[in-house]
Amino acid sequence: MEPSCIAVLDNGACTVKCGRTSVSYDDQPRLITNAVVRSRGDKATYIGHEFDQCRDFSSLHYRLPFEKGYLVDWDAQKAVWDGIFSDEVLKINPSESSLLITEPYFNLPNLQEVYDQFVFEEYEFHSYFRSTPAALIPHGTLYGNSSSAPPECMLVVDSGFSFTHVVPIMEGSIVWSAVKRLDVGGKLLTNRLKELVSFRQWNMMDETYIMNEVKESCCYVSVDYRRDLDMCRWDPRKNPILQEYILPNFSANRNGRIRKAGELINEADQILYMNNERFSVPETIFHPSDIELQQQGLPGAIASSISLLPEDVQGLFWVNIGLIGGNTKFPGFCDRLMLELRSLAPSDVEVKVYTAADPTTEAYKAALAFARNSAFPSHVVTRAEYQESGSNACRRKFKDWRSSDRGVDQTLDRRKGKAPMQDSDEEPSSAPRKGGRTRNRTGIQPSGPRRR
Repeated sequence: MEPSCIAVLDNGACTVKCGRTSVSYDDQPRLITNAVVRSRGDKATYIGHEFDQCRDFSSLHYRLPFEKGYLVDWDAQKAVWDGIFSDEVLKINPSESSLLITEPYFNLPNLQEVYDQFVFEEYEFHSYFRSTPAALIPHGTLYGNSSSAPPECMLVVDSGFSFTHVVPIMEGSIVWSAVKRLDVGGKLLTNRLKELVSFRQWNMMDETYIMNEVKESCCYVSVDYRRDLDMCRWDPRKNPILQEYILPNFSANRNGRIRKAGELINEADQILYMNNERFSVPETIFHPSDIELQQQGLPGAIASSISLLPEDVQGLFWVNIGLIGGNTKFPGFCDRLMLELRSLAPSDVEVKVYTAADPTTEAYKAALAFARNSAFPSHVVTRAEYQESGSNACRRKFKDWRSSDRGVDQTLDRRKGKAPMQDSDEEPSSAPRKGGRTRNRTGIQPSGPRRR
């Protein structure tokens, strides 16, 4: 029996971008808050999609399924997924549907097994496919229209809620040995802004939702950091960078907003002055050392990743850099990245950065295109295969950082002039090589006579 539809979930740590392959269903995803939220204002608890009904966003308490980039609270995640699969959102019957879901980069094996158990044992999906967001980008339109073939070599920068990853992709497969991770994401930037504002103006340490709105409304990436910093120091209350953000008043049902020129304010309005905070917070992505994080910035991580790839194709990666993830939406992000990459790239190569119309949903749209591809059924694991082999069936089909991608290995060997490995269905022999040393049953290496 073929599945009636395919549910697509870009299961991010902050929001779940979800949809389904159906003629009657819009291609634009539904954005669901991936959390169980408790509001102190109206004393109500909102699970996932129910958060749209919240009207008092002061002092919200979040129970997040993800912690440090990995899915660890499965009870909270199941509550969110139950709402997504229900008639209120996707309206699907899991036993008659297939599922395409994204997972974190470098996901742990034990967590992958729990993914498999939830999909097949808890929800009883007909079949499913699990992949990282960057691995789906070749199926999308980030590097061109849908009619043109994706480039052979591309480098995807995924800056999300927990981390920023630099992911090189060759011939449709991730080169895991060259993937770089920067421990800076949207959550860290919001917390950084909360600390700065709480120290300088209002105590906003409990107002995560409000400060996230302020970050998305006011912050930008500076092309000339020193110039903007000097401008803010010259006159902290009158300079072109300063913005006045009127904090929300939920008792009067008024949302927060940037004060317009000449706009009158009430005595009850609370003003948040956004000065150098506007650009110093996103600057952390380019200079993590500002917060004593001993890592190279994003431009350096990109250059380091490309340097680990074969020399004869490095130029192709420099010219095919794509940006996805919510942090890349900051104004000036692409211009600043291009400026710094140009100084790091070899003088004889071109540097080109591709941006999506909506970097937040780009991975979802690529996943939806892959789900509609005629080759998609050959990549999934069915419930029958799982019942027969368990998670081993998923490990065989879903290539990740632990499984050796033979196609990429052979390509790299060919580029480096090495003989490719021979394909063989036989298990490697455990017999010791000639002249090698064996281990005894205790696993301790027998010692031979010492040489003087």
